[in-house]
Amino acid sequence: MCGINGILTRGRRVGRDELEHRLFAMNRLIAHRGPDDDQAWVHDDAIVGLGHRRLAIVDLSDSGRQPMRSHDRRWTIVYNGELYNTDDLRRQLGPRAAPYRGHSDTEVLVECIAAWGVEDAVPRLNGMFAFAVWDGERNELWLARDRFGEKPLYYTTSPGELLFSSELRPIVESPGFGSAISTEAVADLVATYAIGAPRTIYDDVAKLEPGTLLRFRADGNAPTEHRYWRPEQVAAEQRAAYHDPDDAADQLDSLLRSVVRSRLVSDVPLGAFLSGGIDSSLVVAMMSAAGPTPTTFTVGFPDEGYDESPHARKIAEHLATDHHELMVSGSEARAVVPRLSRIYDEPFADSSQIPTFIVSEFAARHVKVALSGDGGDELFGGYERYRYFERLQRMQRMHPSVRRGLAALSGALPDRAIDRLGATRLGRMLPQPLRRRPGHRLNRLSRLLAASDAWNRYEALVTVDLDPAHVVLGAQRVPSRRRASLAGLDATQTGMLHDTLHYLPSDILTKVDRASMAVSLETRVPLLDPDLFEFAWQLDPSLRVRDGVGKWLLTEVLCRHVPRTLVERPKQGFGVPMGSWLRGPLRAWGDELLDASVLRADGYFDAVEVRRRWDAHQSGTVDLQAQIWPILMFQSWLHDGRS
Repeated sequence: MCGINGILTRGRRVGRDELEHRLFAMNRLIAHRGPDDDQAWVHDDAIVGLGHRRLAIVDLSDSGRQPMRSHDRRWTIVYNGELYNTDDLRRQLGPRAAPYRGHSDTEVLVECIAAWGVEDAVPRLNGMFAFAVWDGERNELWLARDRFGEKPLYYTTSPGELLFSSELRPIVESPGFGSAISTEAVADLVATYAIGAPRTIYDDVAKLEPGTLLRFRADGNAPTEHRYWRPEQVAAEQRAAYHDPDDAADQLDSLLRSVVRSRLVSDVPLGAFLSGGIDSSLVVAMMSAAGPTPTTFTVGFPDEGYDESPHARKIAEHLATDHHELMVSGSEARAVVPRLSRIYDEPFADSSQIPTFIVSEFAARHVKVALSGDGGDELFGGYERYRYFERLQRMQRMHPSVRRGLAALSGALPDRAIDRLGATRLGRMLPQPLRRRPGHRLNRLSRLLAASDAWNRYEALVTVDLDPAHVVLGAQRVPSRRRASLAGLDATQTGMLHDTLHYLPSDILTKVDRASMAVSLETRVPLLDPDLFEFAWQLDPSLRVRDGVGKWLLTEVLCRHVPRTLVERPKQGFGVPMGSWLRGPLRAWGDELLDASVLRADGYFDAVEVRRRWDAHQSGTVDLQAQIWPILMFQSWLHDGRS
């Protein structure tokens, strides 16, 4: 795991010394991603320069240093990530490969590219990665990103040059950068907590999308893009091949053992995050089955509603791990909040970013690599919202007159007027879920039912604010995102595919990467394996969700390794009591950032609407943390995170 930077001059005359100076300046800004080495390479004619910060994990010797050139000297690479099928790639290269200088995956990767070319080599890779490789024969620069988007890669182009980096800051602080903040990105943040690729917080900077290659020529011609992996295409190619529960469990158990074992290759200490939930417990169980005693890490909180440490402790005791537990007070957790705008580089508003950073910082005191259980919900139908979406789909199929009636009811009166009715005797006749903020809920329900198809309906379901234009000045409605709806998908499959395309890379994987790399910790996500993804889409739906409970097959496999009494408990999110914090110890911080005069001077939000939300939340009558936290994270980034 490392950090990469680069400059392609695209015909502009630049001296070698200047280019090298700029590369090292960019490297310094991402030193946390690679504290073990600092290197740069500049082309003889100063056409291109590549910079690298190294976090040495495999092959700690100088043989693993980057930028690295292929044996034939044609290709020069800077690479961030880990490949898990390195041995298999070596076998595929066979006698064609030049004698290896060391045993790093970087060397194998650049020799694969030398042997097969970029477009043929990348689909053979199993791992997490973002890399740039220069083709010295054709004067072309290739950028690549892994299938699921575990590793980030930003880039910007101008008539004079191309800049790329693992993070935004090296681009933003480069000479001459002057891009405006993107209103669409601010709306995306307010709507979904995150800014999805290819969009970034700046108009003229893009994120490379997952599963994508981008080729730039030094002559300045337009880049060419090639999407080498599409989850929707993989899903469409699968057929329900597993119907028998025992057979499917056997196959999954075997596949998980293989996948986790491949993630244990390391020349430095390695451990795992353990929450006590199904996914992290299963990863640790497979680590334990692989041989060495796993080292596990958990953070606990004084608020029992957010504390998973007792569950994690029981799993750790059963699996006999070397368990490390950190109890964190509310004040210690809140102390992370002012640091978030620097850690996350661009505004990001999933509040579980706080415990994720704390557990990463804790683990980094003991190990340099940690395995994470992320991905299980998206592959095996774990989120409760998938069940809610199934009910919503059934409602959508009800008689049109009923749907029109709901729409008329929600459109006849403003949300707040219906909310006031909710406190009356009439309101108490409503179903329990609609009694709190009934106007808001009825309005949202009618709009969900009115969505044109299942894909748009699910997208609306997971959108926090369906009308960010109400609060973001100059914004339209929710910015468009990549569609991948397929015929014949059930509600859970639609949600899984949507989350794989959007929620995983934009939220979950962004959260984990920035939190861990801020403390120079590599995280690996075994459940996001391409073979495991294909297997999950070959399951009969009843093996994913049974009796209204998701991840049924994962749970059955886990129960082969851990007593069922430790497994079957309500799902608990990895979060903090943000709503009460904003009314208490974080109120002064929020008051300052959301002061009406500050908001008007900044010019990004409607000050009246923001203050209405803030005051309503402070009153305690409604919980609007979901609508407020993204605005606070943007304001914090705007005032404290960019310097």
